[in-house]
Amino acid sequence: MVDARIANGARSKQETPGIRQRPNSLVDVLDLERIDADLFRGWSSGGELPGRLFGGQVAGQALIAAGRTVETTRSVHSLHAYFLRPGNPAMPVVYSVDRIRDGRSYSTRRVVAVQRGETIFHLSASFHLRGQGSQHAEPMPVVPPPEQVRTLEDWYGDAGGDSSPWMRWYRTEQFAAEVRYVEEPPELAAERGPRDARQRVWFRTSHRLPDDPLVHVCALTYASDLDLLSTALLPHARSSSEISLSSLDHAVWFHRPFRADEWLLHDRESPVASGGHALVRAHVYDSGGNLVASIAQEGLLRPAR
Repeated sequence: MVDARIANGARSKQETPGIRQRPNSLVDVLDLERIDADLFRGWSSGGELPGRLFGGQVAGQALIAAGRTVETTRSVHSLHAYFLRPGNPAMPVVYSVDRIRDGRSYSTRRVVAVQRGETIFHLSASFHLRGQGSQHAEPMPVVPPPEQVRTLEDWYGDAGGDSSPWMRWYRTEQFAAEVRYVEEPPELAAERGPRDARQRVWFRTSHRLPDDPLVHVCALTYASDLDLLSTALLPHARSSSEISLSSLDHAVWFHRPFRADEWLLHDRESPVASGGHALVRAHVYDSGGNLVASIAQEGLLRPAR
């Protein structure tokens, strides 16, 4: 049964236990099977994905599961999550939702993602009734519009057409998104020497999404883990072939409504790396210059095997 929130954009899946289903779009990825009132199952997009489950996909699916148990009048304003174990992209993920609290203005949910009886991911999310109040925001940096920014094909074509497995996955139909780096992507920049720990990236989904705000919030959550930690490699001129990156904990705050199928600028910076860990922060702006979300992630950096 397809949840009413995404009925206009997702197809209903008739799942067969033990048979892998491969979603064909991001809407499909977010179209979870409801097993019970607070129990859901999601599937990997597969494609050219390397041998672990993409963390943003798990986070997006977990947030969809949480949102399906909350009144549609309440929108998510924050999530905090921990990546506990690598997920297997060849297997479904089961999401168990705990209804922590439903107050007059706020609802809190906890979601545990499980594969083969082991918890791989944990998320807490808060939903609220939007109110009125004072407003201010850090301005959007001055960057070229996405139409004037090079595509991944442009960047990697000049580099001989080769790219990392993650970059190849970005360009598959299963990934279902467009990514445009304002500056040279970190994987290529490592060859040019150190630079500031900052990168600006335009993102939007490849397909039109339903109008439901929850779908757009979950699509941005999906994108929030994309190549984020590589920002911390820029000052050291190292690539993912030399340094292994793993997400540890992740947080997103949603400030204003937005559409993930329209261009969003991710302005990323890494203020510190120490003790094998790195912190990366990001502000997300819509094309009108409005700050719509903020992201923070700590990750593990260690020599690649």
